Amino acid sequence: MGLFAKFKAGLQKTHQKLVHEIKRVVSRSPRLTGESLEELEQALIAADLGLAMTTQIVDAVRKAYETQGSAGLDVFAVAQREVEKSLTTNRAELRKAAHITTVVSIVGVNGTGKTTTAAKLAHYIRSRGQTALLGACDTFRAAAIEQIKLWGQRLQIEVIAGAYHADAAAVAHDAVTAALARKADYLFIDTAGRLHTKHNLMQELQKLHRVIGKQLPGAPHEVLLVLDANTGMNALNQAREFNKAVPLSGLIVTKLDGTSKGGMVVAIQKELGLPIKFVGLGEQPDDLQPFDAKQFAQALFEE
Repeated sequence: MGLFAKFKAGLQKTHQKLVHEIKRVVSRSPRLTGESLEELEQALIAADLGLAMTTQIVDAVRKAYETQGSAGLDVFAVAQREVEKSLTTNRAELRKAAHITTVVSIVGVNGTGKTTTAAKLAHYIRSRGQTALLGACDTFRAAAIEQIKLWGQRLQIEVIAGAYHADAAAVAHDAVTAALARKADYLFIDTAGRLHTKHNLMQELQKLHRVIGKQLPGAPHEVLLVLDANTGMNALNQAREFNKAVPLSGLIVTKLDGTSKGGMVVAIQKELGLPIKFVGLGEQPDDLQPFDAKQFAQALFEE
């Protein structure tokens, strides 16, 4: 399956909901009235596109209608163009540190799929012909270490782990030592899930990053927040709080294939200006895909 087909399949629920609502608004009257613009606005907000993006799309639709009338107006094309424009960022590639291991810290609240995402990222790096290691720094969740070790066995990727309830920062230290000794291209650190409202847990994450930075100046080179698409606009609060505690370099949105709230990707990127680096579109290792703004916008709005 090609990347666009994956995006299309993954965003099917969001796409169906959006297209159905927009068609209903547009087909009722050939004229674009204040009332139909308001309904269009409601449909876009209901798909979790956020207020800023919704306003941008509605304004663009209004302008297009004023200049070319209803005959040449394609609301879907206008919306697709605005979303693509908003999402296009030149920082969507995974960073690579020069001549040294690139350390990527994977953070987020419980249950977003961080451990699986870390493993899939290592698999993605391997598929590009580079080497990767996994650091099992979630020493709290009962099954986290077993889970990441199972992924390691399945994908043949080395996992650096400690004992349960070991100091996560100490495990991170060992993982960086191992990655440098093996001259690995990437080290993916799986951190414990923590609520963005728990101050002490955020301090612990800051400590983990400080330890990594002392051992390898400049690391972690990427701090990626994993968000579950099903949480919709609640993910925006998570992103805001994590970004305050540990400056984020990008986002990974998982479980897009099971939600009708796919528009939240646009809302978060629009508000925080953080690049979406990867999206999860299914269960398989290669269902984690590098984000492509054009294909994402197309999958949302193309009929």
